[in-house]
Amino acid sequence: MAFAKPENALKRAEELINVGQKQDALQALHDIITSRRYRAWQKTHEKIMFKYVELCVEMRRGRFAKDGLIQYRIVCQQVNVTSLEEVIKHFMHLSTEKAEQARSQAQALEEALDVDDLEADKRPEDLMLSYVSGEKGKDRSDRELVTPWFKFLWETYRTVLEILRNNSKLEALYAMTAHRAFQFCKQYKRTTEFRRLCEIIRNHLANLNKYRDQRDRPDLSAPESLQLYLDTRLEQLKIATELGLWQEAFRSVEDIHGLMCMVKKTPKPSLMVVYYAKLTEIFRISASHLYHAYAWFKLFSLQKSFNKNLSQKDLQLIASSVVLAALSVPPYDHTRGSSHLELENEKERNLRMANLIGFNLDLKLNSGELLSRSNLLSELVSKGVLSCATQEVKDLYHVLEHEFLPLDLVSKIQPLLTKISNLSGKLSSAPSVPEVQLSKYVPALEKLATLRLLQQVSQVYQTLKIDNLSQMIPFFEFSVVEKISVDAVKHNFLSMKVDHMKGVVLFGNSGLQSGGFKDHLNILAESLNKVRAKVCPPVNKASKLGEMLPSLADLVDKEHKRLLARKSIIEHRKEEQEHLLLEMERNAEIKRKKQQQIAEEEEKKRLATEIEKRRNQMILDDIRDKEIEQAKALLQDVGKRNKKMRKSILEGENVTKQTIMEMALSEQLRERQEMEKKLQKLAKTMDYLERAKREEAAPLIEAAFQRRLVEEKVLHEREQQLEVELSRQRHDGDLREKNRMARMLENKITFQERVVHLRQVEYDRHRAEREDQIQQMLQARRQEREALRKKIFFVRNEEEKQRKLHEEEEARKREEAERQRKLDEERRAKLDEIAEKQRQRERELEEKERQRREALLGRATDGSPRLTETPVGSRLLEPGVAAPAAAAAAPAAAAPAAAGTAGKYVPRFRRDRTEGSGQAPSPEPDRWGRQDDQTSQPSSDRWRSDDRNSSFGGGGSRSTWSSARIPPRGGSGR
Repeated sequence: MAFAKPENALKRAEELINVGQKQDALQALHDIITSRRYRAWQKTHEKIMFKYVELCVEMRRGRFAKDGLIQYRIVCQQVNVTSLEEVIKHFMHLSTEKAEQARSQAQALEEALDVDDLEADKRPEDLMLSYVSGEKGKDRSDRELVTPWFKFLWETYRTVLEILRNNSKLEALYAMTAHRAFQFCKQYKRTTEFRRLCEIIRNHLANLNKYRDQRDRPDLSAPESLQLYLDTRLEQLKIATELGLWQEAFRSVEDIHGLMCMVKKTPKPSLMVVYYAKLTEIFRISASHLYHAYAWFKLFSLQKSFNKNLSQKDLQLIASSVVLAALSVPPYDHTRGSSHLELENEKERNLRMANLIGFNLDLKLNSGELLSRSNLLSELVSKGVLSCATQEVKDLYHVLEHEFLPLDLVSKIQPLLTKISNLSGKLSSAPSVPEVQLSKYVPALEKLATLRLLQQVSQVYQTLKIDNLSQMIPFFEFSVVEKISVDAVKHNFLSMKVDHMKGVVLFGNSGLQSGGFKDHLNILAESLNKVRAKVCPPVNKASKLGEMLPSLADLVDKEHKRLLARKSIIEHRKEEQEHLLLEMERNAEIKRKKQQQIAEEEEKKRLATEIEKRRNQMILDDIRDKEIEQAKALLQDVGKRNKKMRKSILEGENVTKQTIMEMALSEQLRERQEMEKKLQKLAKTMDYLERAKREEAAPLIEAAFQRRLVEEKVLHEREQQLEVELSRQRHDGDLREKNRMARMLENKITFQERVVHLRQVEYDRHRAEREDQIQQMLQARRQEREALRKKIFFVRNEEEKQRKLHEEEEARKREEAERQRKLDEERRAKLDEIAEKQRQRERELEEKERQRREALLGRATDGSPRLTETPVGSRLLEPGVAAPAAAAAAPAAAAPAAAGTAGKYVPRFRRDRTEGSGQAPSPEPDRWGRQDDQTSQPSSDRWRSDDRNSSFGGGGSRSTWSSARIPPRGGSGR
C-alpha cells in the first residue's frame, strides 16, 4: 500500500485500529517505516514510530519492533538522534509497564516465573500436564499471563542493546538500558538471563575494539565514555555478587581489568574501592586466602590514601581485616613437589592474579615469588598496617609469628580469638566497603594455631600421647587435627607420624623417608673409605702418580669429549621429546576441537529437532484444546436449549465430540427455520397494519395540504408588498447620495491620474534596471563560458602533447630494447662460435696428447730398466726432446691471447696465463706442448695428480704415472 504522505499512513493505521484490525495497521506502519521513499526525517516519523511501538508492545511483536527501530535509526542517525532516544525510551517504558501490569494481575509471582530460561519453549512437564488435564490450573493461567510479558520485556532489553551497541551519541541510553536489564535480573532472580546479558555486553565491547574504523564508534579514550562503561561493568559485578554468581563475578572483574588495560587510564578511587571490595568477596568464597588478603591490603591502601573522612575506628577495622586475612593464609607452599607443568600453571596463575589485584598500583613483581604469605606479612609490617590494627590483632600476630610457646600457645590465643570474634560492624565513613566481620577468620586462625602448635611441639618432643595432644588443641577433634597434620606433612611443613596402636604421635626424623636418611648409604660409604685409608694407607703413591701423569691429559680430554657428546645427545633427546610432546598436544588439541565441533553441531541439530517437535506438538495441543473448548461451549449451549440431549448426556450415553457437533448444528438449523417462519408471519402482519394506516391517513393528508396552500398564498402576497416598499426607499436614498458625491468627481479623476503616472514612471525605472542587470549577467556568463572553453582547449592540447611525447618515448624505448636484444643475440652467437672453435681445438690437443701418451707408454715398457738407471742429469735433459713440438704449438696457444686483446672471447686460463706472463717468465713447455703448472707445488705433492694441479680442461686427464715419471722443470727430483 503506497501513501503520498506519511501522515496518510498514520491516519489509515488509526482507522484500522478503531475497527479492530491491529495487524493490518502494524503492517501499514511497518511498510511506511521500511520504505526507501520516506528516508528524509520529519516530525511525522516520530509520531509514526510512537504508534508503531505501541502496537508492537500491545501485540508482543518483538521482531517487528526491532526491524522498525533499526530502520528508524538509519533515518535519524545523522539528523535528529534525540528522536531515536525518545522512541526507545517510550518503547522500554511501555514494555515495563505491561510487564508490571501482568505481574500485578498474577497472585503467585514465584510460580508464574518458575521458568529456567525465558527464551526456551514450554517445559516437558507443562506439555504432559496440558495433555492429561482438560482444564488449566491457576498456576498455569498465571504462567501464561505473566511469563509472555516478561519474555517480551527481556527481548526488548536485548533489542535496544543491539541497536545502541555502536552509537557514540547514545552511550548514556545504552548504559541506562544495561542497568535496567541488570535490575530486572536482580529483581526476579533471572540467573540465566544475567549470564546471557553479560556475554552480550562483553561481545559488544569486543566487536567495538575489533572494528575500529566504524563511523559512529564510541571513543573509549574519552573520560565520559570510559566512565559509562566502567559504571556498567561495576553494576554487573555488584549484581553478580548479589545473585551469588561468583564465576560470572570473576569474569566481570576480568572485564574491568581488560577495559583498564585497553584504555591505559587510571580509574577513579571511588570505583577502585568497589572493585577491590567485590574482589575480596570473590576470593573469600573461592577459599583463595592469599589473594583475598592481597585484595584487602589494596583496599586498605586506597581507603587510607584517598578517603579523607575515614575515622580511626573504621581504619582499625580495615587494618585488622587485612592482618587477619594475611594470617589466615596457610604457612606452607602448596606447590612443593609439583610437576614442572603444574609449577608453570601456578606461576601463570599468580601473575594473572597479581595483575588483577594491583593493576593500578606498584607490585614487587621482581621478588622471588610474585605473591606469598611471607612477602605480604613483611609488607604489612613495613607499610604500617599492623600498627593501625587493634591491640588484640597485634597480640595475636606476635604470638603466632614470633613467640615460641609450645605448651601455653592455646591458652594465650583462645581469649584473643574470643575478643576478635566480637569485633564487627559497618563502616560509617566508608559506605562502599562491605560490613567487616572478623569472626569469619576465626576457623582459619584456629587451623593456623594448630599448625604452629604442632610445629613447636615437634621441635621439643619426639613422642607425645594422643590424649595429651588432644588436650593441648581444644579447637578440633583429633580426627580433624590428623587431617590438618596430613596436609602439613604432605607439603613438608611437619615431620610426624601417628601410631594409633600405641596411642602416640612421633615427631622428627623417624623413618628412612625423612630428609636426614635419604643418603645414608653414601654417608656410610664415605666413613668406611676414611677408616680404610687410616688402617691401610696406600703404598707408592708417587710412582702411581708418575705413571698416571703422562696419560692424564689424554684421559681428561677423552672424558671431556665424552661428556660433551653425552650432553649433546641428552639435549637432542630432550628436543626430540619436546617436539614429540608438542606434536602430541597439537594433535590432541586438533582432535579435541574436531570432536567438540562435531558435538556442538550434533547438539545444535538435536536442539533444533527438539524445538521443532515441541513447536509442532504445541500447535497440535492448541488445536486440540480449542476443539475441546468449542465442543464444551457447544455442549453447554445445546444442553440449555435441548433438555432431551442434556438428559441423554447425564444418563451416560456415549456422546462424542462429532456427535455433539452434529446435534448442535441440527439444533441451530431447526431454530433458524423456526425463526424464519416467525419473521415471515410478523412481516405479513406488519404489512396489513401499514396498509390500513395509510388508507386512513390519505384524506387527512389531502385536507391539510389544501389548508397549507391558502396560508402560503396570503403570506407570499404580504411579503411581496413589503419588498416593493423597501426597494423604493433604498432607491431614493441612493439618488440623494449620488447628488452629494458628484461635486468631488473631478478631484478624484485628477488624483487617480497622478497616482497612475507616478507608478508608471517607477515601473519603467525598475524594468530598465532589471534589463541592464540581466544583460550584465548574460555578458558575465558568456565570458565565463569562453574562458572555460579556452581552458578546456588548452588542457586537452597539453594532454595530447604529453600523450604523443609518451608514445614517442615508449616507441623509442621499444626500438632501443629491440636493437639491444639483437646486439646481444649477435654477441652471444659469436661467443658460442668462438667457444665451439676453442672446444674443437682442445679436443684436437687432447687427441694428440693421448696419442703421444700411448707412444710414450709403449716406449717406457721397452726401456724401463734403462730409465731407472738413467742419472738425474739425463732426466733433466729429457723434456728438451719435445722442444720443437712445443715451439710449434706456441703460436697456436698465443693466438687466443692476442685475440683477447682485440675484444674477442678469451678463456679464463688463457687470460690467467697472459696476465702471469707479464709478471714472471713462463715455464718451458713440456713435450706435449703444454706449460707445466706444477712448479709451484711442493715436492711431497708431485706424486699426486688431482684436479687442483691442472690449469685447464686437459689437465684432468693427466695420469698419476705420467706426473710421477715426468718431473717438473727446475725441480730437484727426489
